[in-house]
Amino acid sequence: MQNKELRFIGEWEKQSYTILAMPHIDSDWSEYLIEAQDKMIRFAKEIARFQKVIMLYKYEKDIKKLKNNKQILLINIATNDTWCRDFCMISCKKNNKIVFLDFVFNAWGMKYPAYLDNQVSRKLFATNIFKNTKLKSKHFILEGGSIDSNGNGIILTTSTCLLEKNRNNISKEKITKKLKKYFNVKKILWLDNGYLSGDDTDCHIDNLARFVDKNTICYLKCYDENDEHFHALNKMENELKKLKNLDNKSFSLIPIPMPKAVFYKNKRLPASYINFLFINNALLVPIFDDENDKIAINIFKKICKDREIIPIDSRIFLRQGGSLHCLSMNVAKI
Repeated sequence: MQNKELRFIGEWEKQSYTILAMPHIDSDWSEYLIEAQDKMIRFAKEIARFQKVIMLYKYEKDIKKLKNNKQILLINIATNDTWCRDFCMISCKKNNKIVFLDFVFNAWGMKYPAYLDNQVSRKLFATNIFKNTKLKSKHFILEGGSIDSNGNGIILTTSTCLLEKNRNNISKEKITKKLKKYFNVKKILWLDNGYLSGDDTDCHIDNLARFVDKNTICYLKCYDENDEHFHALNKMENELKKLKNLDNKSFSLIPIPMPKAVFYKNKRLPASYINFLFINNALLVPIFDDENDKIAINIFKKICKDREIIPIDSRIFLRQGGSLHCLSMNVAKI
């Protein structure tokens, strides 16, 4: 039976591609470019074991090591940076066909250049890779990492990000109305607490709490009372316990321990296992050479029993403020 209404899919659903962008010399990755590129290549190859990858690149020399992999499509589209989650189009479904929503990207409130990133979705769609799909552009500032869907009419987000004046600068009521309209969802769940030091996105949800199915949320839990995040994340946990689904029932909540503090040049970085990535038949989990890595991996093995759990050392990515989910965008099954 076809669903004639637009549906914002859950990320665990079947996919056709994962979109990535290769770090290049003209970006903030330049200081440790080779290390970042090598890790990105490893990331892409792990995904390619399960599904096709679209690798965007600016300079051909940067993607030579990927040229013989038939699972990886190399597309020459220049980007300012590599955070595909926030500037690439978002997959929805209507009448069993994919509808991409392309929002305005302003680099988290004009913090960085975004003139190339903001063109990526339209340029990529123009390549005609995505047959029998539609692209709908929306004059609304929104990053993919700032919202999370349960695939069943609910979006989870943070007020710190979406209500920040450097985005749309309109009321919570108006944003709620627009999100419901754009994604055809019934409910927007707002979290007012929770943050990560070193995160310059104004608290994206994809580092704090994520759906793993329509009724289950994994969330970041700080057990160290001396850590600066303890009280804020505890308040977030209490908020999560009060949330209700469309049947007015509580969600199943699974705490994932926070890694020990990760620093680079005396700056704390936003390390979180919640920045995991769903692909077909697998789950890629960022790790940080931390004693909590194994604990997190074992929890995900219990949650996703039908998937291979793949740890990816993400410390080099973290230097620029993100991890696996931030770097990628899933394209739903076409």
